[in-house]
Order: sequence, then C-alpha cells, then structure tokens
Amino acid sequence: MDIGSSIRAIRKRKNITIAQICERTGLSQGFMSQVETNKTSPSIGTLENIAEALEVPLAYLLLRKEERMSVVRAGERKETTSGPDRLRVSQLGSTRHVRLVLVDLPPGQSTGDEPRAHEGEEVHLVLAGRVLAEQGEDRAELEAGDSFSWHACTPHRVSNPGSETARVLIAVYTEEPQDTAW
Repeated sequence: MDIGSSIRAIRKRKNITIAQICERTGLSQGFMSQVETNKTSPSIGTLENIAEALEVPLAYLLLRKEERMSVVRAGERKETTSGPDRLRVSQLGSTRHVRLVLVDLPPGQSTGDEPRAHEGEEVHLVLAGRVLAEQGEDRAELEAGDSFSWHACTPHRVSNPGSETARVLIAVYTEEPQDTAW
C-alpha cells in the first residue's frame, strides 16, 4: 500500500504543511516525513490521528488507488460492440465486481439468436424504446422506465421488438472479476 503518498497528496491539496500536521497530531516532523515517503508504516491509531488532522475518513487513507472514485466523462466512454448484431455498448464505469454499461439496441436486433449464460447478476433499466427480455420460460416486454433483473447463469436473451432504438442501462455484478459480454 502507498498510504504515505496519499497522505502527502491530500496534505498538499489542502495546503497543510508537515509542521501543521505535526502540531495537530503530536507526531515529529521526521516521523511524518518517513510516513509520507513510505519508509515507515504507522499504526492504525496514528493513521486515525493523521486522517482526523487532514479531515478525511480513515477508510479513505486505506483505499488502494484502483478502489478510489473513478470518473468517466460522457465524451471519454469506451465504446465496444457485442453479439452478432454488433450492438453498441458504452462502458460507463466499473469496480472489481460491478460494471455499468449503456446498450443501444436497434429495432429488430437482439443479444443473439440463442439465449446465453455467464457468471453474475444483472439489473436492467430501459431508458428508451421497448425490449423483450427472455430467461427460461419467463418473457416480459418492457418500456422506458421499466426494469428487470436476473441471475445471468440461466440462459437469457434481450431483443428489441419495437420500431425505435431501445437504450438499456445495465449493472453487471460478478463474484470474480471478469469480462462479460454486456
């Protein structure tokens, strides 16, 4: 973990000097310098004092860089295609286990001729148009504002029976980090 660099970055962003941190925490400047350069590992109690002096939650200091907030600007979304109909999929954001995607499903197109299954769970929100969701014997036609969810390990298929492009927001959860088609 690179806690020291996080402490230094927060301190500098807030225009707090090492001397001020030391005054607030009772720690020596030499010790704080070693903490910020990752030459020593402070105890949880010491980290708690530093977090309080920086006015950040202790948990924030313990996050790895990849666990912190990630922002995807509308113009910077990664665009991919999926399935035989080459559906446009916009990657909106992800963590190790959850991925949020936006799928445009043109009229008459689907996620494939045959239902397919994969690890994880999905929650769908229809933003525009109509979709037909099928899983096993369950079938539901949904419109803008409707939502549906399922365990993706059971074969499923989504198609657009309407006359306009359907737009679906999908959250995909997987136990193990992996890449799924949606």
